[in-house]
Amino acid sequence: MSEVVFVGTSDAFGSGGRRQSAYLLRARSGAVLLDCGATTGSGLSALGISREEIDAIVVSHFHADHFGGIPLFLLACLYQDSRHKPVRIAGPPEIEARVHRAAEALGHPIRGQAWSFPIIFQELTAGVPTAVGPVEVSSFETLHSPEANPHGLVVHSDSKRVAYSGDTGWFDALPSHANGSDLFICECTLVDRSFEYHLSLEELSLRKKEFDCGRLILTHLGENMRSLTDFEGFEIADDGLSVNL
Repeated sequence: MSEVVFVGTSDAFGSGGRRQSAYLLRARSGAVLLDCGATTGSGLSALGISREEIDAIVVSHFHADHFGGIPLFLLACLYQDSRHKPVRIAGPPEIEARVHRAAEALGHPIRGQAWSFPIIFQELTAGVPTAVGPVEVSSFETLHSPEANPHGLVVHSDSKRVAYSGDTGWFDALPSHANGSDLFICECTLVDRSFEYHLSLEELSLRKKEFDCGRLILTHLGENMRSLTDFEGFEIADDGLSVNL
């Protein structure tokens, strides 16, 4: 991997006028999108990123701000791009069924379309490295809404390693999944510990020494987090941030 582009960095509510979760990883042999929130289409357009560049979408969990943009991404590939190369969609168990149900609920069903390109769904099993297009992905369970089947992701390609927390509250094994990565993309929705299913700046500040990674960037920032001017020495992300690895 050579570059990570932060397409969307807000919480579920678009705090600070930013877009929902989406992170583009560029590797030597292709590109992968980590999460595809409902605002991803406008984010890609604003940043001049072609859908044709994206070989795969890897989903952390089944909340709309993390996978709700997939149906319209696929339909845009069909109707606007006349795409022919495959799209891989990988995520927790039930990824195919969940995407289809979401598409139907949103009024844009994708089942039964005459696709000009293959759509390949892949289920990720926690702890099992899986080839997903141009990268290898390992997932790990996180502490978030259980019904959303929450997982973090570790992506390997071109001798680089990027870890992504997905959505999670603090659990003691979190640093072990991030350590050794060139970049750890870590959610930090809250300023203070107030909700068990999201991380806070307070917790991360107390545990900062447990992380041993090349670069740690906070994302998924809630309204109160985004309004701060002091982030306890942490780097924060904003939409459009580009990081070279």
